[in-house]
Amino acid sequence: KEKGKNDPEKYMFSKEETQKIIEIVTAEENVRLATPQIQLTGIVTNGITSTIFIAQGVIPKDERMIKGAWAEFMPVKGQPLNDETRYGVEIAKDLSRYLNLTEGKDGVVMAPTLSGQMNALDIKINGVYDTGSDFSNDKFMRFNYYFAQSLLDTQAAERIVILLMDWQDTDQMRALFLAKLKAAGINCEIRTWEDLSLYFTKQKAFLRVMFMFLFSIVLVIVVMTTVNTMGMTILERTREIGTLRALGLKRRGVSFLFALEGAFIGFFGSILGIVLHTGVWALIKKYPPRYTPAGFSMPVDMKVDMVPAMLLILLLSLVLLSLIAAIIPARGAAKRNIVDSLGHV
Repeated sequence: KEKGKNDPEKYMFSKEETQKIIEIVTAEENVRLATPQIQLTGIVTNGITSTIFIAQGVIPKDERMIKGAWAEFMPVKGQPLNDETRYGVEIAKDLSRYLNLTEGKDGVVMAPTLSGQMNALDIKINGVYDTGSDFSNDKFMRFNYYFAQSLLDTQAAERIVILLMDWQDTDQMRALFLAKLKAAGINCEIRTWEDLSLYFTKQKAFLRVMFMFLFSIVLVIVVMTTVNTMGMTILERTREIGTLRALGLKRRGVSFLFALEGAFIGFFGSILGIVLHTGVWALIKKYPPRYTPAGFSMPVDMKVDMVPAMLLILLLSLVLLSLIAAIIPARGAAKRNIVDSLGHV
């Protein structure tokens, strides 16, 4: 990919290679789609004002399948790409506003061909869309795949996008495709969506660190509060411990009694917390608050996932913590002299 910036034609798939790759890939049952795409840059003008653009050439019906439910979340205002009007394009909303190119209006796009000659083609704005990012809304466009090839004066494809039935098969299918394509004499790279989306990967890593930091703070608060509460409870009941010891209860029995009490407190406290958590989760799911993340151009619904396995782990952890927090000070109190315990104030 990096070398292809200097010599794009050398690192593109020819028409024959593209067809061959698609045949090899789609022969696998868990492949839903394999579609060629091409990316290009150039200048777009309304006849008066010009600016740069970055466009992606896609096959319309394949692009709709790739988007899936995402197309409803970020719909195109106007008509989407189609095969009937190949010169019809989609334009990002800020670029549309800057050039005053709205639905139904005409413009011109210019880009260098693979041989280095400047080429220009007329376009018609089919629709306006939101890329979801402020950084790309002022320069992105979408072309019909064959229109993009005409602008570059080529029949080659830059890449082939593969859509699997199950994303969990990604690594397995990646190795399989590399082996089959190498055997067919096609030397290429296969990169996953996460490999290509550096912004997503970095944002995910940042959020993971931030949430782990917040989790650590909350964990320390919970541990210190639990230990302090159980310790104070047992300290205030030193005379009760002395009475139990005077009645013949052994030290082990005192420790067991308070450990059981701590476990019950931790269990019922955790159950109450889970009930409150479920109630808040249901409320957010029913009436999700909206917010605009950093770098986004539109608000999104807050989504909170319910993870039963994690709730169970937290329940068991808090019960164990309460048990330990009770048994340690209880053992210390049980070792005290019975007379001193009875006279404790």
